[in-house]
Amino acid sequence: MITLPHPMFLFVLFLSLLSQMVAAKGKDNVTEACSVTRYQSLCVHSLSQFSNTAGRSPSKWARAGVSVSIGEVKNVKAYLAELKKHGHMKGRNKIALSDCAESFSYALDELHRSLGVLRRLSKTTFSTQMGDLNTWISAALTDEETCLEGFEGENEKHVKVLQNRVQNVSYITSNALALVNKLATTGLGSINDP
Repeated sequence: MITLPHPMFLFVLFLSLLSQMVAAKGKDNVTEACSVTRYQSLCVHSLSQFSNTAGRSPSKWARAGVSVSIGEVKNVKAYLAELKKHGHMKGRNKIALSDCAESFSYALDELHRSLGVLRRLSKTTFSTQMGDLNTWISAALTDEETCLEGFEGENEKHVKVLQNRVQNVSYITSNALALVNKLATTGLGSINDP
């Protein structure tokens, strides 16, 4: 006599297989989206949480990229504030720290402005919007990269940590710019006006 598996076991097995298929599809989505970026493994790592919600939508991936970049810029700004608060930088580095904090404020403004545009894309102004986004995200990237220009003593602990954090955020912003450029080349077909 053959014993059939319990229906509940079959149901649990089905759910397990289904969740594995969804996870694999989500991983494919983020890998495909990040294929246009310069720092692909960082892109996949930082955007994998959006795999299922962004699907294959270039506009959603662009929004996700800019959102993650905003979060990273905020983290660096908080780190800069801590350095300033505790007086870890002296002399020329103290001035450079203030300049860096100002640069990151500008970068944050430009990224917020970009996210606002990405949230209200329109077929009628798409080309202009893409031009604005390219300008603002490129400016944010420049602000991030110029932040480090005034520091001296590259082996000093706090300067080294700051360099690593700024480099990481500039890579993430570069990836966001690539995702926006992909949206621009994908064109109007990926946009749905309300």
